[in-house]
Amino acid sequence: MAEVGEGSVVDNRYRVVRRIGSGGMADVWLAEDTHLQRQVALKVLHRRFLQDQEFVGRFQREAEHAAGLQHPNIVAVFDRGSDGDVNYIAMRHVQGPTLKELIDRGLAPDQAVALVRQVLEGARFAHRNGIVHRDLKPQNVIVDEEGKAVVTDFGIARAGVSEITQTGSVMGTPQYLSPEQAQGFEVTPVSDLYSIGVILYEALTRRVPFEGESAVAIAMKQVAETPQRPSSINPQVSPALDAVVMRALEKEPGQRFQSADAFIAALDAALKDPGVAGQTATFAAAPPVVATPEEALEDERRRNWWLWALLVGAIVIGILVGLALTRDTSTKVPGVTGNQLNVAIALLEQKGFTVGEVIRVQRDAAANEVLEQDPPSSPPEASLDCAFLTFFCSKPDVTLTVSSGPGSGKVPSVAGEAEEEATRKLEAAGFEASVERVNSASVEAGTVISSEPGGGSTATNGSTVTLFVSRGPKLTKVPVLVGAQREVAVQRLRSRGLEASISEEESSEQKGQVIRQAPDAGSEVEPGSAVSIIVSKGEKEEEQSKVPNVIGKERREAVEAIRAAGLTPAVEEEETEVPSQSGRVIDQFPPPGSEQEPGATVTITVGKLVAESAEKEGEEE
Repeated sequence: MAEVGEGSVVDNRYRVVRRIGSGGMADVWLAEDTHLQRQVALKVLHRRFLQDQEFVGRFQREAEHAAGLQHPNIVAVFDRGSDGDVNYIAMRHVQGPTLKELIDRGLAPDQAVALVRQVLEGARFAHRNGIVHRDLKPQNVIVDEEGKAVVTDFGIARAGVSEITQTGSVMGTPQYLSPEQAQGFEVTPVSDLYSIGVILYEALTRRVPFEGESAVAIAMKQVAETPQRPSSINPQVSPALDAVVMRALEKEPGQRFQSADAFIAALDAALKDPGVAGQTATFAAAPPVVATPEEALEDERRRNWWLWALLVGAIVIGILVGLALTRDTSTKVPGVTGNQLNVAIALLEQKGFTVGEVIRVQRDAAANEVLEQDPPSSPPEASLDCAFLTFFCSKPDVTLTVSSGPGSGKVPSVAGEAEEEATRKLEAAGFEASVERVNSASVEAGTVISSEPGGGSTATNGSTVTLFVSRGPKLTKVPVLVGAQREVAVQRLRSRGLEASISEEESSEQKGQVIRQAPDAGSEVEPGSAVSIIVSKGEKEEEQSKVPNVIGKERREAVEAIRAAGLTPAVEEEETEVPSQSGRVIDQFPPPGSEQEPGATVTITVGKLVAESAEKEGEEE
């Protein structure tokens, strides 16, 4: 097809409205899906990449992978395809500011962590499905009106072991590239976590870790320099949060968080205990106590050694029994319910406890959230596990009951169902239903056109399924027609798919001008409807008077004839030498037979015989 622009239609489906964004690889257009009557964000690959067939192939292949990502924090990819030399991806249109715009306005540390945590949840889901984003940055995160952070641009991410690059360069934004990505090495999920670390740094400090005069200068800093600690820029950043950011920005991938789960757990722990920077204490065993018996006289010892041994033994045993009976064998167990499993384990081990059995149960709570613990948190205090009169004690193992998540189920097929019935089926299957109404010329109003996720697909129990419900054909607004000329009014109606029903009536308005219309301007009607317009045919014309032929008639007779025709006579005389013309009309204006308005003047010319001719006529007699 031709160049994509406003008003153009891509793949006979997506009508382009306006451009809403542009990047190094693609333009993003707001478009209307004419099949489902909904707005989408249409990403169109720049034409300069079309000559690289391998690049185009990867773009299309990886868009297919991204289309399989269904997660609240990842923009939904509805469709991908090509129309001639136009390669596109159709995505959900999310309205709201970018995370970059929110950062520029200023975020509190807890707000920054809450938004970045959502980005991590989206990245975690993508990584589990084999997708690496490769260009995570605040500009690619949109926060909707409910405060939900949605990661965009997964349509051009890396899937499996493939990667999209330009010859001799690295795709991505320099300020957010991981060191290995900046050097052109293999990109992994840990590379995405570095980029999210940069986003967190910027959200806390309103600046990126590294700036430079060129992309190469920034990339060199990413590889070689250590960033300034966030707390030195923003004193509100806690030591624990400082440590999380600095670990996320480690140069060596192996020194960073190895998963989004680990990153999330560290953020949760930092918010819960902001004063702990994450160090682990090392505990050494206490040195044994060596008792040296008091020396006695050598000869007494030789004689009474066994008596002294019995006495000392009895005393020691008595002391030990007393200590055993009075020793406190209770211990305080930290509360870890409500934490993620890995955070709970870290907290328990930090206090010297060991996690024993982990029991997983299906609940509505988030996956890996600790629901119960045994022993419970103090108070009451738990007893130490002791042996041999409580001299050999250890802290008890803690059993954790952990949510395995709400589970998943199959989404029922509800296309073609009434809205109420479709909602009932979804709720019966354990899902929430939300309704989005769209126009449809083929589906009756109130009937479900489709759902997202679609019927037959697997989704998390309790998650929301969006129903696209028809509200009937898309109505067209009737334009303003009164005051327009007839041809203009008809053209306006046809351009909106409406028909014109025309009638005329006399009016003081200009002939051909529309003086009334029905329905009124602004009314909404179905396409193809007829709009009645009444057109002026001007004021009623008065009857015209026909000028009689009075040439050759005598003056009096001619005047009476003109007056009888409703006209006003005017007489002029003209000398003539022809006796027969004397006293008779020899000319008139307007000419005979012409039509004039009533009362108009008709000028007649009457012949007047000259005196010489009259004398000659008398002599001849």
